[in-house]
Amino acid sequence: MAFISFKESMKKLDNLIIEAVGVEKVYLPDTLGRVLAEDIIAKENSPLYPTAAMDGYAIIGKDQELGELEIIEVNPAGNDTEGLCVVPRTAIKTFTGALMPKGADTLIPIENVDVSDGKIIIKEPVATGFSVRPVGENFKEGEVLIKKGTTLSFAEIGVMASLNVVAPLVVQKPKVAILATGSEVLELGECSNNPAQIRSSNNYTLEALTKQHGGEPVQMGSVTDDRAAITTAMKDALRSANIVVTTGGVSVGDYDFVKDVIRDELGCDVIFKGVLIKPGQHIMVAQKGNRYIVALPGFAYSSTVTFILYVLPILYRLQGREFKFETISARLLDGYKKRTKNKTEFAACNLYIKDGEYICDFEGKRDGSSAIMTNMLGNVGLLWLEADENNKEAGERVQVLALR
Repeated sequence: MAFISFKESMKKLDNLIIEAVGVEKVYLPDTLGRVLAEDIIAKENSPLYPTAAMDGYAIIGKDQELGELEIIEVNPAGNDTEGLCVVPRTAIKTFTGALMPKGADTLIPIENVDVSDGKIIIKEPVATGFSVRPVGENFKEGEVLIKKGTTLSFAEIGVMASLNVVAPLVVQKPKVAILATGSEVLELGECSNNPAQIRSSNNYTLEALTKQHGGEPVQMGSVTDDRAAITTAMKDALRSANIVVTTGGVSVGDYDFVKDVIRDELGCDVIFKGVLIKPGQHIMVAQKGNRYIVALPGFAYSSTVTFILYVLPILYRLQGREFKFETISARLLDGYKKRTKNKTEFAACNLYIKDGEYICDFEGKRDGSSAIMTNMLGNVGLLWLEADENNKEAGERVQVLALR
């Protein structure tokens, strides 16, 4: 199967028919970051009745011309105002959040009056209607307040609490099985005296990305470069998850069995294998029924970048939403020498604002292989150069994929 361009690979991803996973009701405080699966509609006006917006005196606005008014009652928040009524020449002391008494159309603040002998003396009049919250100021009955597909944050949770939505309907978290391959890989916490072995970081990097973007990671650990062992592990992963993500074993080496297992042992439909990108050119995307397999390179930086490019779009669509690459036009502080020809290239860079514009530079970023995960530390972005672009000079504007 010939290598395809990055644009063609994105088009193939877009053309996949991906159905969202199921929905579930979740207790409101536990819905932070979840995707709403229903419209939230106001069932009544808020407030239901005219309400005091501050502490003061409920009055008839035009009575301020009289200069002083008799205080006839006190009206705290939560008080039943049945029977309370402001009549001409009177005032009712009313506190923030209390319903306005019948007959009153204005609330004059405490600071605007003096009190003497059971009367208020008006020092500074206010406009009629001042500090009275009208019916429906927050929202009106029948109004769609939060749309289906919204990712829930503090504001949405607060609004739903005010509506007494105890357990909203949200999209289930798609399960993402993460499997590292390679005889050289050590599990977290495992010790070895063999200097040829390396610590498995891919599992935990990709688990964090999965959680950050609304998925539920299923850690499958690591497996050695053995075709039978990889086959067994991947079959288990397919049974347990909506997406299976592997790292390592997709290149052309004698021990790169993952690509063969996907094709031959699992009988998957290969969407594409090999993309003209750097890093991660040997990436493979396949499908088996309603399950998706994305085989990533083994190097830490490569697997992270390709996860962002190819796994996140599938993960988002399984949640009923679209993943959009956030690109920023930035000024390149230093020159950049493109490392490849005819490939789309993604290079870790620093992205920040200086003097009102976005700046991209490479201070502290190491040159070398696609294994340098420390290049992803900091306020990082990915310099995005298309296949037909060449070296960039200092001061040029470039396209950067924002990651923070």
